[in-house]
Amino acid sequence: MLELLNPADIHAPVGAYSHTAVVPAGTQLVFVAGQVGMRPDGSVPADLAGQADVLFQNLRACLAAHGAGIESIVKLTAFVVAGQDIRVMREVRERHFGAHRPASTAVFVSQLVSPDFLLEIEAVAVKGG
Repeated sequence: MLELLNPADIHAPVGAYSHTAVVPAGTQLVFVAGQVGMRPDGSVPADLAGQADVLFQNLRACLAAHGAGIESIVKLTAFVVAGQDIRVMREVRERHFGAHRPASTAVFVSQLVSPDFLLEIEAVAVKGG
């Protein structure tokens, strides 16, 4: 079973994440490439909240293809275009993740591969949750 833990002798997480994650031996991992807020028809919402919502739907679809779900995520890395309000992304993430708090990193970047994209997130999950 996936174990998420916050050591008592360091500061509490400053967001909806855990400091550490342990995956049991023999568990298969799913590595999800960076996902962006692009819909199946190729359109991209203009705002961060819209892109984040589509991105997390895409992430769910990638995981579902392997029999996994949001609760299977061990680690997230978010790349947010500088100047965006990260609180918006966090609010959308919390709606999609509920109480699940994987280990996470977020960094601001000057631009992603397309100037239309405001956010990209990659994930590592355990297969079968």
